Amino acid sequence: MNTDTLSGTATNIGGKIKETLGAATGDQSLRSEGAADQLGGTVQKTVGQAKDAVEEGIRPVIDYVRQFSRERPFTAAAVAGVLGIAVINTLRGK
Repeated sequence: MNTDTLSGTATNIGGKIKETLGAATGDQSLRSEGAADQLGGTVQKTVGQAKDAVEEGIRPVIDYVRQFSRERPFTAAAVAGVLGIAVINTLRGK
């Protein structure tokens, strides 16, 4: 869990409180502000969850590539060269 997830959750809860208070007092402005805060909090929480998912999915791959290149530097260089040629040929349209 990162700061975006926590902050988004807090903003969402604050928005729910504002919306409830606005409904109880009949203040439409406060109610609308609460709904907007909830939306912003939900978006921020979703961004945080996406960051967590990327971190959990990509970090092991990066660690594996680093370990592979340390253990087999010539093989890693050969693979990088082949991938480089493939990218160049793709960009040239071949």
